[in-house]
Amino acid sequence: MDELHDGQDGAQSTPVWAIFSDLMAALVGIFVLLLVWVIGIQLELSQSLEQERAKLQAEQQRRQALEEALADPLASGRISFQNGRIGINGSVLFALNADRLQPEGRALLESLVEPLQTYLAQHDELLMVSGFTDDLPIQQGNPRYADNWGLSAQRALTVTRTLIDQGLPEARIFAAAFGDNQPVTPNVDDAARAKNRRVEITTVPRADATAGEPEQTGQRDE
Repeated sequence: MDELHDGQDGAQSTPVWAIFSDLMAALVGIFVLLLVWVIGIQLELSQSLEQERAKLQAEQQRRQALEEALADPLASGRISFQNGRIGINGSVLFALNADRLQPEGRALLESLVEPLQTYLAQHDELLMVSGFTDDLPIQQGNPRYADNWGLSAQRALTVTRTLIDQGLPEARIFAAAFGDNQPVTPNVDDAARAKNRRVEITTVPRADATAGEPEQTGQRDE
Protein backbone atom coordinates (compact mmCIF):
# COMPACT_ATOMS: atom_id res chain seq x y z
CA MET A 1 0.00 0.00 0.00
CA ASP A 2 2.86 2.35 0.85
CA GLU A 3 4.42 1.67 -2.50
CA LEU A 4 1.14 2.47 -4.21
CA HIS A 5 0.77 5.82 -2.43
CA ASP A 6 4.35 6.73 -3.24
CA GLY A 7 3.75 6.04 -6.93
CA GLN A 8 0.61 8.19 -7.00
CA ASP A 9 2.32 11.12 -5.32
CA GLY A 10 5.17 10.98 -7.80
CA ALA A 11 2.81 10.91 -10.79
CA GLN A 12 0.84 13.99 -9.59
CA SER A 13 3.82 16.20 -8.78
CA THR A 14 4.71 18.79 -11.49
CA PRO A 15 8.36 19.31 -12.40
CA VAL A 16 9.83 22.69 -11.54
CA TRP A 17 11.06 23.22 -15.09
CA ALA A 18 7.51 22.91 -16.44
CA ILE A 19 6.25 25.63 -14.05
CA PHE A 20 9.16 27.86 -14.98
CA SER A 21 8.47 27.26 -18.68
CA ASP A 22 4.79 28.27 -18.29
CA LEU A 23 5.79 31.38 -16.35
CA MET A 24 8.30 32.42 -19.01
CA ALA A 25 5.70 31.85 -21.76
CA ALA A 26 3.24 34.10 -19.89
CA LEU A 27 5.89 36.81 -19.44
CA VAL A 28 6.84 36.64 -23.11
CA GLY A 29 3.16 36.95 -24.04
CA ILE A 30 2.77 40.03 -21.83
CA PHE A 31 5.94 41.53 -23.29
CA VAL A 32 4.68 40.96 -26.83
CA LEU A 33 1.34 42.60 -26.00
CA LEU A 34 3.14 45.60 -24.48
CA LEU A 35 5.42 45.84 -27.50
CA VAL A 36 2.44 45.76 -29.90
CA TRP A 37 0.68 48.43 -27.82
CA VAL A 38 3.76 50.70 -27.80
CA ILE A 39 4.22 50.28 -31.55
CA GLY A 40 0.54 51.10 -32.10
CA ILE A 41 0.83 54.26 -29.99
CA GLN A 42 3.97 55.31 -31.89
CA LEU A 43 2.24 54.77 -35.24
CA GLU A 44 -0.78 56.78 -34.08
CA LEU A 45 1.42 59.63 -32.86
CA SER A 46 3.38 59.54 -36.10
CA GLN A 47 0.17 59.80 -38.13
CA SER A 48 -1.05 62.69 -35.95
CA LEU A 49 2.23 64.52 -36.42
CA GLU A 50 2.05 63.99 -40.17
CA GLN A 51 -1.49 65.35 -40.25
CA GLU A 52 -0.52 68.40 -38.20
CA ARG A 53 2.53 68.95 -40.41
CA ALA A 54 0.33 68.74 -43.51
CA LYS A 55 -2.16 71.22 -42.02
CA LEU A 56 0.63 73.63 -41.13
CA GLN A 57 2.13 73.36 -44.59
CA ALA A 58 -1.26 73.95 -46.21
CA GLU A 59 -1.83 77.01 -44.01
CA GLN A 60 1.57 78.41 -44.91
CA GLN A 61 0.84 77.87 -48.60
CA ARG A 62 -2.51 79.67 -48.28
CA ARG A 63 -0.90 82.63 -46.55
CA GLN A 64 1.85 82.78 -49.12
CA ALA A 65 -0.72 82.69 -51.93
CA LEU A 66 -2.67 85.56 -50.34
CA GLU A 67 0.49 87.58 -49.75
CA GLU A 68 1.50 87.13 -53.38
CA ALA A 69 -1.95 88.21 -54.54
CA LEU A 70 -1.66 91.37 -52.39
CA ALA A 71 1.87 92.22 -53.56
CA ASP A 72 0.97 95.63 -55.04
CA PRO A 73 -0.99 97.11 -52.10
CA LEU A 74 1.56 95.66 -49.68
CA ALA A 75 4.42 97.26 -51.60
CA SER A 76 2.69 100.64 -51.37
CA GLY A 77 2.52 100.38 -47.58
CA ARG A 78 -1.23 100.99 -47.54
CA ILE A 79 -1.99 97.70 -45.79
CA SER A 80 -0.20 95.29 -43.49
CA PHE A 81 -0.16 91.52 -43.64
CA GLN A 82 0.69 89.48 -40.55
CA ASN A 83 -0.30 85.96 -39.50
CA GLY A 84 -2.69 85.73 -42.44
CA ARG A 85 -4.49 88.96 -41.55
CA ILE A 86 -4.82 91.98 -43.82
CA GLY A 87 -4.72 95.05 -41.61
CA ILE A 88 -6.05 98.48 -42.62
CA ASN A 89 -5.60 101.50 -40.36
CA GLY A 90 -8.97 102.90 -39.34
CA SER A 91 -7.93 106.49 -39.97
CA VAL A 92 -7.39 105.65 -43.65
CA LEU A 93 -10.92 104.30 -43.97
CA PHE A 94 -12.98 106.46 -41.62
CA ALA A 95 -13.00 109.76 -39.81
CA LEU A 96 -13.04 109.60 -36.00
CA ASN A 97 -16.30 108.10 -34.66
CA ALA A 98 -17.68 107.77 -38.21
CA ASP A 99 -18.64 104.79 -40.36
CA ARG A 100 -18.70 106.38 -43.82
CA LEU A 101 -15.73 105.64 -46.03
CA GLN A 102 -13.33 108.42 -46.84
CA PRO A 103 -12.29 108.72 -50.51
CA GLU A 104 -8.83 107.36 -49.71
CA GLY A 105 -10.35 104.39 -47.91
CA ARG A 106 -12.75 103.60 -50.74
CA ALA A 107 -9.91 103.69 -53.28
CA LEU A 108 -7.86 101.37 -51.08
CA LEU A 109 -10.69 98.83 -50.82
CA GLU A 110 -11.17 98.94 -54.59
CA SER A 111 -7.49 98.05 -55.01
CA LEU A 112 -8.00 94.94 -52.85
CA VAL A 113 -10.93 93.51 -54.79
CA GLU A 114 -9.00 91.99 -57.68
CA PRO A 115 -6.34 90.18 -55.58
CA LEU A 116 -9.04 88.93 -53.19
CA GLN A 117 -11.09 87.66 -56.14
CA THR A 118 -8.02 85.85 -57.45
CA TYR A 119 -7.44 84.24 -54.07
CA LEU A 120 -11.06 83.16 -53.60
CA ALA A 121 -11.13 81.65 -57.09
CA GLN A 122 -8.27 79.34 -56.09
CA HIS A 123 -9.25 78.58 -52.47
CA ASP A 124 -12.57 77.37 -51.10
CA GLU A 125 -12.58 79.75 -48.15
CA LEU A 126 -14.46 82.74 -46.73
CA LEU A 127 -13.34 86.27 -45.89
CA MET A 128 -14.08 87.69 -42.45
CA VAL A 129 -14.07 91.49 -42.17
CA SER A 130 -13.48 92.49 -38.53
CA GLY A 131 -13.96 95.94 -37.03
CA PHE A 132 -11.95 97.16 -34.01
CA THR A 133 -11.93 100.43 -32.03
CA ASP A 134 -9.80 101.99 -29.33
CA ASP A 135 -10.88 102.11 -25.67
CA LEU A 136 -12.31 105.64 -25.69
CA PRO A 137 -16.10 105.83 -25.24
CA ILE A 138 -18.31 107.09 -28.04
CA GLN A 139 -18.51 110.88 -28.04
CA GLN A 140 -21.55 112.32 -26.36
CA GLY A 141 -24.19 113.57 -28.73
CA ASN A 142 -23.50 110.82 -31.28
CA PRO A 143 -26.90 109.11 -31.66
CA ARG A 144 -25.75 106.47 -34.18
CA TYR A 145 -23.91 104.18 -31.76
CA ALA A 146 -24.54 103.20 -28.19
CA ASP A 147 -20.97 102.00 -27.69
CA ASN A 148 -17.80 100.83 -29.45
CA TRP A 149 -19.47 97.54 -30.34
CA GLY A 150 -21.94 99.35 -32.53
CA LEU A 151 -19.27 101.49 -34.17
CA SER A 152 -16.97 98.55 -34.93
CA ALA A 153 -19.91 96.52 -36.28
CA GLN A 154 -21.06 99.28 -38.62
CA ARG A 155 -17.52 99.88 -39.89
CA ALA A 156 -17.08 96.18 -40.62
CA LEU A 157 -20.43 96.14 -42.45
CA THR A 158 -19.48 99.23 -44.46
CA VAL A 159 -16.24 97.60 -45.63
CA THR A 160 -18.02 94.30 -46.34
CA ARG A 161 -20.75 95.94 -48.42
CA THR A 162 -18.22 98.05 -50.31
CA LEU A 163 -16.20 94.97 -51.25
CA ILE A 164 -19.39 93.21 -52.37
CA ASP A 165 -20.43 96.24 -54.44
CA GLN A 166 -17.01 96.14 -56.10
CA GLY A 167 -17.40 92.52 -57.15
CA LEU A 168 -16.64 90.11 -54.30
CA PRO A 169 -19.27 87.35 -54.01
CA GLU A 170 -21.51 88.08 -51.03
CA ALA A 171 -21.68 84.38 -50.15
CA ARG A 172 -17.94 84.36 -49.52
CA ILE A 173 -17.62 87.31 -47.15
CA PHE A 174 -19.08 88.28 -43.76
CA ALA A 175 -18.61 90.92 -41.06
CA ALA A 176 -17.61 90.63 -37.39
CA ALA A 177 -17.32 93.20 -34.59
CA PHE A 178 -14.87 93.23 -31.68
CA GLY A 179 -15.32 96.74 -30.25
CA ASP A 180 -12.33 97.75 -28.13
CA ASN A 181 -11.40 94.13 -27.43
CA GLN A 182 -8.22 92.52 -28.79
CA PRO A 183 -6.08 95.66 -29.19
CA VAL A 184 -2.81 95.22 -31.05
CA THR A 185 -1.09 97.47 -28.51
CA PRO A 186 -2.07 98.89 -25.08
CA ASN A 187 -4.20 102.03 -25.35
CA VAL A 188 -1.67 104.26 -23.59
CA ASP A 189 -1.63 107.27 -25.93
CA ASP A 190 -3.08 108.67 -29.16
CA ALA A 191 -0.58 106.85 -31.37
CA ALA A 192 -1.43 103.50 -29.79
CA ARG A 193 -5.16 104.14 -30.04
CA ALA A 194 -4.77 105.00 -33.73
CA LYS A 195 -3.23 101.56 -34.30
CA ASN A 196 -6.10 99.86 -32.50
CA ARG A 197 -8.73 101.62 -34.64
CA ARG A 198 -8.52 99.24 -37.57
CA VAL A 199 -10.26 96.82 -39.90
CA GLU A 200 -8.85 93.37 -40.59
CA ILE A 201 -9.66 90.94 -43.39
CA THR A 202 -8.95 87.31 -42.57
CA THR A 203 -9.39 84.10 -44.56
CA VAL A 204 -11.31 81.38 -42.74
CA PRO A 205 -12.23 77.84 -43.82
CA ARG A 206 -15.81 76.96 -44.65
CA ALA A 207 -17.64 75.02 -41.96
CA ASP A 208 -18.87 72.56 -44.61
CA ALA A 209 -17.75 73.10 -48.18
CA THR A 210 -20.32 70.58 -49.47
CA ALA A 211 -23.31 72.10 -47.71
CA GLY A 212 -23.87 74.78 -50.34
CA GLU A 213 -23.67 78.52 -50.02
CA PRO A 214 -24.31 80.01 -46.55
CA GLU A 215 -27.67 81.63 -45.97
CA GLN A 216 -27.70 85.43 -46.13
CA THR A 217 -29.13 86.99 -42.97
CA GLY A 218 -28.49 90.70 -43.41
CA GLN A 219 -29.89 93.41 -45.64
CA ARG A 220 -27.63 95.46 -47.83
CA ASP A 221 -28.76 99.01 -47.24
CA GLU A 222 -26.37 101.93 -47.35
